[in-house]
Amino acid sequence: MTRLIVWRHGNTDWNATGRMQGQTDVPLNDLGREQAAGAARLLAALRPDAIVASDLSRAADTAAALAALTGLPVRADARLRERHFGQWQGLLLTEVAERYPDEYARWRAGAPDPGAGVESLDDLAKRLGVGLQDAADASPGGTVVVATHGGAARQGCGQLLGWDHAVLRTIGSLSNCHWTELRHDDLRGWHLRAHNVGPLSSAPVTEAV
Repeated sequence: MTRLIVWRHGNTDWNATGRMQGQTDVPLNDLGREQAAGAARLLAALRPDAIVASDLSRAADTAAALAALTGLPVRADARLRERHFGQWQGLLLTEVAERYPDEYARWRAGAPDPGAGVESLDDLAKRLGVGLQDAADASPGGTVVVATHGGAARQGCGQLLGWDHAVLRTIGSLSNCHWTELRHDDLRGWHLRAHNVGPLSSAPVTEAV
């Protein structure tokens, strides 16, 4: 039985203000570092065998909090980056809605490919699915913690589970520094064990952008 913990990074100032991050390298803020430390204490108790992270600093630094407790190295994988938001990266959500009303409406409605240079959900799911599967394959039968991003985590888990976009839209976004747990066995393949697990936090749930 392989256990895969897909962990969203801690809070950033862009999360807090509703600014589109995508693949922009935005660091953790003080709250994010506090969240990472709290979550790391819980995840260390699961005795992970490996830690893998997106190479963006907010995910890498989140993973580093767990590495500090376990002594495990963190393997960076650029495939685990957040969805690329094209022309929207760096804009406030309100600015996106004003400047790109048609594309924004399609995105909000769940269109897989809304335009404006935003990475399609199909491409995102395939990229993350391969990255997550490779992380799991490197430690068969073990527990692997993958630090990534909210939108990336949802689509990647959906790819492993074989769920389509309509099903994934019914799954709530991961809170900062919360995680989804998947398990794999030869009989059932990948299956969902838990979603949005993590330490208590006073921060509101922010969009996975």
